[in-house]
Amino acid sequence: MAHERRNTPKKPDAARSAGKITEIEEGWIWGRHAVLAAVANPRRQILELYVSKNGARDLADGTPFTEEHPDSIARRLPEGAVHQGFAARAKALDPASLKSVADPTHGVLVVLDQITDPHNVGAIFRSAAAFGARAVILQDRKSPPLFSTVCKSAVGTAESIDHVRVVNIADALDELRDAGRTVLGLAGEASLSLADAVREAAGPGLVLVLGAEDKGLRPRVAGHCDALVRIPMSDKAESLNVSTAAAVALYEASRYNPKLYPQ
Repeated sequence: MAHERRNTPKKPDAARSAGKITEIEEGWIWGRHAVLAAVANPRRQILELYVSKNGARDLADGTPFTEEHPDSIARRLPEGAVHQGFAARAKALDPASLKSVADPTHGVLVVLDQITDPHNVGAIFRSAAAFGARAVILQDRKSPPLFSTVCKSAVGTAESIDHVRVVNIADALDELRDAGRTVLGLAGEASLSLADAVREAAGPGLVLVLGAEDKGLRPRVAGHCDALVRIPMSDKAESLNVSTAAAVALYEASRYNPKLYPQ
């Protein structure tokens, strides 16, 4: 059963380059929550929308889409994609500028230093949304685009949390510190506890920096933090998954967010 469709997209370029920042221009989003959030986001341009007969009941009246059998939807997507009867081909979201999120009063920022696993990136977006973060900052060519597994793992929150792409993480941290923010890098070897550092800063201007699971923060990035902090843990576990560490850190920071904890 065919419904009104949006214009078929022109063949996309592999990537675009603007100020040395590379971003994939178009991609697939799948999964019920991820697709419905993308369709509802006025900043996300939907090029094609494929929905199963059952899934179509969740669309707002007047939403243009093509009804397809779940098996046909699956053939459009990477093998193993759990689409739940929803798939959309969409334009990339425009990133926010670093300057637009730098003001300390705008809320906590999360910086991802070469975290490339899309499941982890998506889960961090979800935690950022849950705990009221202002934005997630990623390095241009060292982070996945906001499509596919990232959006599925983010369960729709990639549409509601701004993202910023920067060429150089260390330089971005300097800019944020110059703006009056306090930058805390998570490192298992640090002596200062996360809770103590957050309590000392006790304000909305925190920047939480997380490094890749295998290597942690790069030395230069660590050197541009105001302090390195650790999450105290039992000796029964050596470390936390980076998305779990992000959730713990964001929860700790959120305790000083007046929007979540009114006085």
